[in-house]
Amino acid sequence: MSEPGDTTTEPRSTDPGDAADATSGSPGPDENPEPDSGGRRSGRPGAGRADGDQATDSATVPEGGETGDQADADDEVGQEVSRLEAELAELNDRHLRLAAEFDNFRRRSQNQLGETGTRAQAALVSKLLDILDDFERVTSLDPEQATVESVLDGVKLVEQKLHRVLEDAGLEPIEAEGQDFDPNAMEAMMKEPTDSEEEDDTIARVLQRGFRFKGHLVRPARVSVRKYD
Repeated sequence: MSEPGDTTTEPRSTDPGDAADATSGSPGPDENPEPDSGGRRSGRPGAGRADGDQATDSATVPEGGETGDQADADDEVGQEVSRLEAELAELNDRHLRLAAEFDNFRRRSQNQLGETGTRAQAALVSKLLDILDDFERVTSLDPEQATVESVLDGVKLVEQKLHRVLEDAGLEPIEAEGQDFDPNAMEAMMKEPTDSEEEDDTIARVLQRGFRFKGHLVRPARVSVRKYD
């Protein structure tokens, strides 16, 4: 214990453990602490520079190969589209031309058919005019001089001439008397009994003659049909 007024200080402790604790509390000159979440530098030397260079290298990798292939593909698609558009325009133009030609052909055909029918009718009418002249000559006979026989002969001649003209034009009479009844060309107006089974459904009489014109039925023959009871 020091006496009052003594200025002598106590010596520091030289314990090796205390020296080690004091030494470990502060970093050495070669140590580089790792960065924390706030962005402080890592304790690994050169780590920040290496990572930055790698990121820069990956960001500057050229993509010229992929871009060129895509451009070539786009060019091919564009050329194909242009070719298809040209082909479509050509087909559309051809369709319009064919439609116009068909419409013109249809009109010409209709006109030709109409003209053909008109000429055929005119030819038939011209022949009928001759027959009409014959009828006028018959009706203009003097009753005091004409006899019944002469009038009938004149009418028969006109009838024969009319039949020839119509037959030349394509008119065909239906021969029905004595034939089997044909519902497609005949019309039964009445029935007549018969004692013969073989005469059943045969034509007994023709009440009105039937005609076909070039194979088409113009008028059915009106007949009387035999029926066996």
